[in-house]
Amino acid sequence: MSAREQMDRERFFASLDSYFERTLAEHGATPKGVDWNSTAAQQLRFGQLLRVVDPGAPFSLVDYGCGYGALVPYLEQRGLDFTLQGFDVSERMLDHARALYDRPGAVAFTSVEEDLAPADYALASGVFNLRIDVDDDAWTAYALETIDSLDRLSRRGFAFNMLTMYSDRERMREDLYYGDPSLFFAYCKEHCSRNVALLHDYDLYEFTILVRKSESSAPTPAGR
Repeated sequence: MSAREQMDRERFFASLDSYFERTLAEHGATPKGVDWNSTAAQQLRFGQLLRVVDPGAPFSLVDYGCGYGALVPYLEQRGLDFTLQGFDVSERMLDHARALYDRPGAVAFTSVEEDLAPADYALASGVFNLRIDVDDDAWTAYALETIDSLDRLSRRGFAFNMLTMYSDRERMREDLYYGDPSLFFAYCKEHCSRNVALLHDYDLYEFTILVRKSESSAPTPAGR
């Protein structure tokens, strides 16, 4: 049985949908509607994640956990040439995303992971933060399985962020997950690529991991 099955995905996703029903009702399709502190913080996260992308050439992208689609205008405002598949488990979020940013032939959204085709890059912003009542061990296993999905869905590289275990203790919430940067860095180095960067030097209580791929970047078996 996979970690996702052990976690009782249907029950968790129903809780997640209810949580975001409340935040969307209060804040609308805004950063606060997806539980971010501000637009500035959201855009800082996007900037860190997009360091994995070569902006000088057209690219395709999977936005894994796309929410209401805020990455789309961020990319458009920077004049980037892209196509995007957005994936989210919350239909409430996707209703907003489709209404705001659906672009026939260029931007599409789905709640079915199996519908996603591999792209040049895959990005995941905030998908590991809200665990509600899932225990740390089960959530860590779930996060590692999701990293495997990002690896499978990307040809040139992927990136994700996560709240850090080095956050101030008095500010940490019981319903959030705080990851060990070294654990996830090591996992990506050992299972995904030799070219991995850990970014933990920007002013948020989180870290970002960038994984760049090439034919020569696959992990080398031990002893070689």
